[in-house]
Amino acid sequence: MQPPPLPLSSHAKPVDVFQPAVELEKELKQVIRGEVRFDRGSRALYATDGSNYRQIPIGLVVPRDDADVIAAVGACRKYGAPVLARGAGTSLAGQCCNVAVVLDFTKYMNQILELNTGSKFARVQPGVVLDSLRNRAETHHLTFAPDPSTHNRCTIGGMIGNNSCGTHSLLGGKTVDNVEELHILLYDGSQMTVRATTEAELAEIIVQGGRRSQIYSKLRTIRENYSSLIRARFPQIPRRVSGYNLDELLPERGFNVARALVGTEGTCAIVIEAKLKLIHSPQNRVLVGLGYRDAFFAADHVPEILQFHPIGLEGFEGSIVDGLQRKGAPNLELLPEGRGILLVEFGSDDPNEARHLATQLIDRLKHVSDAPSSRLYSESEARKVWQIREAGPRAAAFAPGAPAEWEGWDDAAVAPEKLGAYLRDIRKLMNEYNYRGAFYGHFGHGCVHMRVSFDLESENGIRKYAEFIERAADLVVGYGGSLSGEHGDGQSRAQLLPKMFGPELVKAFGEFKAAWDPDNKLNPHKVVDAYLPTENLRLGADYKPLEPQTHFKFPDDDGSFAKATLRCIGLGACRKTDSGAMCPSYMATLEETHSTRGRAHMLFEMLQGEVLRGGWEDERVKDALELCLSCKACKSECPANVDIATYKAEFLSHYYEKKRRPLNAYVFGLVELWARIGSLIPGIANFFSQTPGSRHLLQRVLGLAPQRQLPRLVPMSFRQWARRNRPSIFGEGKSLQSAPLNARQVVLWVDTFNNYFHPETCRAALEVLEAAGFEVTCSRRPLCCGRPLYDFGMLERAKNNLRQIMSALGPPIDAGLPIVILEPSCASVFRDELHSLFPSDGRAGRLRKQTFLLSEFLQNHAPGYGPPPLSRKVILHGHCHHKALMKINDEESLLRKMGVDLQSLDSGCCGMAGPFGFQKDKFAISQTIGERVLLPAVRRAAPDTLVVADGFSCREQILQGAGRPAMHLAEILKMALDRGDSSEGR
Repeated sequence: MQPPPLPLSSHAKPVDVFQPAVELEKELKQVIRGEVRFDRGSRALYATDGSNYRQIPIGLVVPRDDADVIAAVGACRKYGAPVLARGAGTSLAGQCCNVAVVLDFTKYMNQILELNTGSKFARVQPGVVLDSLRNRAETHHLTFAPDPSTHNRCTIGGMIGNNSCGTHSLLGGKTVDNVEELHILLYDGSQMTVRATTEAELAEIIVQGGRRSQIYSKLRTIRENYSSLIRARFPQIPRRVSGYNLDELLPERGFNVARALVGTEGTCAIVIEAKLKLIHSPQNRVLVGLGYRDAFFAADHVPEILQFHPIGLEGFEGSIVDGLQRKGAPNLELLPEGRGILLVEFGSDDPNEARHLATQLIDRLKHVSDAPSSRLYSESEARKVWQIREAGPRAAAFAPGAPAEWEGWDDAAVAPEKLGAYLRDIRKLMNEYNYRGAFYGHFGHGCVHMRVSFDLESENGIRKYAEFIERAADLVVGYGGSLSGEHGDGQSRAQLLPKMFGPELVKAFGEFKAAWDPDNKLNPHKVVDAYLPTENLRLGADYKPLEPQTHFKFPDDDGSFAKATLRCIGLGACRKTDSGAMCPSYMATLEETHSTRGRAHMLFEMLQGEVLRGGWEDERVKDALELCLSCKACKSECPANVDIATYKAEFLSHYYEKKRRPLNAYVFGLVELWARIGSLIPGIANFFSQTPGSRHLLQRVLGLAPQRQLPRLVPMSFRQWARRNRPSIFGEGKSLQSAPLNARQVVLWVDTFNNYFHPETCRAALEVLEAAGFEVTCSRRPLCCGRPLYDFGMLERAKNNLRQIMSALGPPIDAGLPIVILEPSCASVFRDELHSLFPSDGRAGRLRKQTFLLSEFLQNHAPGYGPPPLSRKVILHGHCHHKALMKINDEESLLRKMGVDLQSLDSGCCGMAGPFGFQKDKFAISQTIGERVLLPAVRRAAPDTLVVADGFSCREQILQGAGRPAMHLAEILKMALDRGDSSEGR
């Protein structure tokens, strides 16, 4: 007998199903002050979240205030359009995608309205990012207890919808335990404030009549009809998140309507404002790492560790560490030895007490059988270890050679004392299905996450997935657990709820939703009357993306651009605004389209040809990529290593196959050519670029910002100077190929920018390398890595440049000579683009391995080198490519060895990014990015503080934005050398 056909995937469903969309869009634009976007690009952006699901929304509304939300829902009601209130879009069960009008609160409705330290509560709008609240509360030694790993971008509204938890639920419980009051809007336009309700208040509300009375009366009926079942069937475990919180309606819970609405995933009401409980935040925290023989054994020991009352107890498998090692992730040496890792955090206002508890635990565990290895971390070490825990599991899933792993059974919870047994059984079940996946999560509360190697692209694979989750649900229910311990039900688990609660309580969930949303217009078919877990899949058996020929070979994605776009799994790490460099354009605009995730989703949709049908010529995709600064931060900061800079270059190369590039593309893209010509007549070239009349004409013709000053060509380039003063570095009179290639010989890469605009940097580097005992050579002919070409998709030219370089530098490359580079963006071409364009070329591979920045080379490949001392204050700003691909640690280490008073800024991108910051239409964004951290820090610095920035663009932004010149590391080292020589002379 043939099995029934699979439910329709997202590709089999029509894109435009809501007929009055045009009329609704027009009405919305008339009635709200915020933004209304029904274009296909915006709909593509919001078609998926962090889950396996995809549904094309009707349109998007970005409300400015409560009035906009009320008016938007009113317009939707008029035309019968469903509504989906969305947070940061990081949900993992499909609850943040639907055929609905999406409300995105994150851009405008993100204010903390009140922080009452005396009564320990906060009032917030739904778009407030969790860390914004926590950081502000922390100044008063308070915190909002739930803290999922997405804490630097998840919103309070999303946390309320999901009933989020996180690492420190041991300290303060789930979101439901920390909500005091909600001001809500219903689809029918009703507004009300809900909270805990005494029996007397409940009776009074029902007597008053009206919509609120109707709802409360129905809720009371639900309580009366189902209270015994609720008490019997709701698991009494710390992490029961599945289902609706009907237990909050019980008399012993105070008929708490606000908390009953927590975790309803936007299916019942829209939260406009929330009053949250704040708790005391322990001011001193101590972290212990424990390494057991495996994750099962580690889980077995959770109950004895809980006796020491930690505030956090996390766990993960050694296979996650293996994946991170394959990716070259940092700080793994901090983890304890073992295949099952537990991280145990203690907190107290007394630092001695926290440390005492930690040492007590370590001492106790030394005397148990099969004692774990242990590490007691310093504060700085603890931060690094927590970063491994938060980003590591999903990052490890994208290790080279690893099969694709997906959500789908990612969130079950059992009682902590049953965790070890449950993990053994779920592993047996996974092995039966030949599934791969690693355990991690909140072991202290028995909640386990995993990404599993489900095959979601074939009919057999999807049927197998459906069968597996049915059996996994039976397993969890058998342990008295919850299908969801944190991520919610959405579409992944909602159809499995009868296994956990029974048909009667599932019927009660339907009655609860109907009380609030009788027309089923708020996030329909999630939790209640839900889609099947195999419906609306983002992939599916009919997933057939375009597989175009590309310039880049995508060696880490099996040569497939389509597979590369699948790297984005919706985690939204690119939506953080508080640290790092990813994603500078999102930090400036707070627009999804200008995030790494948004751009990756647009490229994914382009390859489907369903919502976006323009292929390589699609203007909406180009618009999404327009504000990408190609900073490469996403390649390192995104847990999945999404590489938008490469995708953008590839897209533009095809976009312009049938279109003429703008004039400025040839001016900036071919800057090496124009600089070389200009260097022959620098006075004339500077006259035209600097004199007001001709300068303004250039700015108009090239679309440059009038506030910008084009850099001046120097009277004598470095190569010109060297020809006159140091011809030996070009190997004059001898063949470089036959020269003795010893361990103290290096090639100094003379890049376009330092050669023609800052030759003092090259001269300083030459002197520093020679003082370190190296024989320095340079290419006889001018060479350019072609970095600006990638900004405009000129990839054929870029490949030709690289071929010329590999030919011209063939002998030293083949001989293994180090290539020392001063400009980080040039080094990144050889470390990154070269490999992606020529992955199987042996010489390209050698050049990639032999390329070093000056700091990297002196720190790691110059035996016996010690930098000269310098007693000065230094502000260090790292170039984005430097931080993304080479890391800034070597530069910091060298400067500290010199004895400087170093402030290394977490300044992200400077905002200039080559030609980006010079363009008129991007100037405001460029300045906003620079003003986030970098430019204010430079302005605040004392006049005698040295500002160090190795990137040419970074130095230009600092000079033009803060009025101070910045120096290259080479110049700092030469300054110290000169001072040392002067001291010896005296």
